[in-house]
Amino acid sequence: MAKTAHIIGAGISGLSAGVRLANAGYLVHVHEATQQVGGRCRSYFDAATNLTIDNGNHLLLSANHHALSYARSIGSEAGLVGPERAQFAFVDISTGRRWLLDLGDSRLPLWVLDESRRVPDTRLTDYLALSPLIWASTAKTVGDSIRCKGTLYDRLVQPLLLAALNCDPPEGSAGLAGAIVRETLLAGGQACRPLIARDGLSAVLIDPAIRLLEGKGGSVQIGRELREIASDGGRATALKFGGDDVVTLGPDDVVVLAVPPRSAAALLPGLKVPTKFRAIVNAHFRIDPSRDLPPLMGVVGGLVEWLFAFPQRLSVTISNGDRLVDMPREELATAIWRDVCKAAGLPAEQEAELPPWQIVRERRATFEATPEQHALRPGPKTAFRNLALAGDWTDTGLPATIEGSVRSGDRAADLLLAAR
Repeated sequence: MAKTAHIIGAGISGLSAGVRLANAGYLVHVHEATQQVGGRCRSYFDAATNLTIDNGNHLLLSANHHALSYARSIGSEAGLVGPERAQFAFVDISTGRRWLLDLGDSRLPLWVLDESRRVPDTRLTDYLALSPLIWASTAKTVGDSIRCKGTLYDRLVQPLLLAALNCDPPEGSAGLAGAIVRETLLAGGQACRPLIARDGLSAVLIDPAIRLLEGKGGSVQIGRELREIASDGGRATALKFGGDDVVTLGPDDVVVLAVPPRSAAALLPGLKVPTKFRAIVNAHFRIDPSRDLPPLMGVVGGLVEWLFAFPQRLSVTISNGDRLVDMPREELATAIWRDVCKAAGLPAEQEAELPPWQIVRERRATFEATPEQHALRPGPKTAFRNLALAGDWTDTGLPATIEGSVRSGDRAADLLLAAR
């Protein structure tokens, strides 16, 4: 009989584990509790804008080796597009000043030596002052490690760490921030080339994985919530989905539990998991971007933080968005649109003409990346030798990012394969 892997949760963490196990010879069955696959990394048709939009705007970097390897393994790496050189456009909408951060294509951070490529009005010593972050402990905060003030902080460090940690950077874990700095800015431009799924996250990261699993004889079932895990002798022995829907596990079968932390704790009593979360707000506006608008722009001095230019729409991301989750939708859309007009250089009269729009508010988007909550993140190993954990909330060494999600799935699969 074929070895079988049961993946509980069809987000990118579960799918990446499933793909890895399928390529190692397992027959993979994915069980998803909700009515859609992809978790927070999915696309859907939105009637308000009459476009296919992403649940959230996600950016990958060329240093995200696990995510890129995953895309390569499902044949969709070409769907991640970006400039040949690591360049990031920025605008301060409070002053109207614009600049280009040019990280180049080197394996070393040589860009900091060139004043024309750095953040305007910064010196080399400003960048050296970030060095305490590089090997900081995850138990320390960013605010305890570096000075969270000044031009470099306002124009680069704060936007970067806010997006990565999804909390106010000074309160975030310095160790997690340091991991981001080591893998991006410190690794030179070759590690920082931005990549975007311009045709949608599902088309690039979700649907090809499902096709691969099904092509190898596996299945993906939605609306199937795991209620209980039976165990005996240090092994998971059965998966109970409710009523008479019970899957008995064979001696060679494995399970990857890739569900949100609250669900994981309910299924595995005694499991320590993060308990605090932060929101992310995304907004989408149906409008044709101008040809000279970069595909990604950092925005400072306003409500909007990152502006994405997709075909037929402009989309924005606002991290640490708890303050916005209860704001009236049209009021929020209007406030965001004002910032979008300034950042995109649209005529002033367009501010009063709100195009078709959609607001997506994810209340529990990521765990709160503070030292206290990071200390609650478990690793992939559980009390059962044939069951492993995956999810961006597990301890991947990174904050809750796509790279962290894929890394967690890879680690869960590798743990189970090593146990074999």
